[in-house]
Amino acid sequence: MSTIEDVAKLAGLSRTTVSRVLNDHPYVSDEKKKLVQQAMEQLGFVPNSAARSLRNQKTGIIAVLIPKISTSFFSQLLDVLEMKASDKGYQLIICQTQYSKQKEKNYLNLLKTRQVDGVIMTSFENEWSVIDSYLQYGPIVLCNEYVEDAHIPMVYINQAKTGYMIAKHLLERGHTQMAYCSNGIVSEGMAARIHGFKSALSEVGLYLHEKLYFEKASTYEDGKNVFAQILKMQVKPTAIFTGSDLVAAGIISEARTADWRLPGDLAVVGYDNMEIAKLLEPMVTTVVLPVEEMATKAMDVMYEKIHNKHYRSLEKHEFLSKLALRESTIYRRNLVATS
Repeated sequence: MSTIEDVAKLAGLSRTTVSRVLNDHPYVSDEKKKLVQQAMEQLGFVPNSAARSLRNQKTGIIAVLIPKISTSFFSQLLDVLEMKASDKGYQLIICQTQYSKQKEKNYLNLLKTRQVDGVIMTSFENEWSVIDSYLQYGPIVLCNEYVEDAHIPMVYINQAKTGYMIAKHLLERGHTQMAYCSNGIVSEGMAARIHGFKSALSEVGLYLHEKLYFEKASTYEDGKNVFAQILKMQVKPTAIFTGSDLVAAGIISEARTADWRLPGDLAVVGYDNMEIAKLLEPMVTTVVLPVEEMATKAMDVMYEKIHNKHYRSLEKHEFLSKLALRESTIYRRNLVATS
């Protein structure tokens, strides 16, 4: 089995220099790093990561807490986070909370027990005071969440502007009777989105009727159920924001079965820009999220926090969503922008 001395001899460098390269010392030239890497590859030398962790008090691991890995947005986010972490020499462990407060605390304990160098939270269930207590053990970065009182880095979408943008688009298409679907998650972001939606309506003297507000709609079957409820209404909406491309798919499927014209009888707006949004007939106007930009920023910030050890700092990194305009809200002949 090769040793660090073997690597040093083959690279023509001192053992100290090789050790500095293995421990990511900042004052080693790129040329020497390359010589060490080549020698390691030639000898098949694998550094003892456990020993390095003890010396550096770092694990090289970042935990990412997500509610459900099956969700399109979170799977895309994880994909970019993993690539960016790898570029910086880190590995990810994926922690699926299933919206459980206890699971969330169990995974945060990885930070407390020094099994990870930092935690990226894409959602949270516990009171912020509970999460805040873990900052004494390492950095926490919020990605896709915003908390007014949190003094940590937050990478988030301005959901108020998202909701406003959706409602304005439907108003511009002549709709005055709109329905709104919520996934049932209680968060500042979700509250901001519906506030933005209602704000656009109030500007023209309209409001969101409580009977047209559908809670806990997040799946294809939920979309079918929403349309079934709409069918029973005496005064039906002419447009609906679904909050999910899967919900949109369920609504469109049932609407076509009922011989409704889309968008003539019902305009539909989705969320997430999933592939299914382009495969449906009609293709779905949907909210496009800046997933790559958000994941890149979150990992850059996490890397910085791990190394500067300033875990408490209020940093707001705001991103904006956009609409991909398609045929579920705009007739093809009037379509001016697609994505």
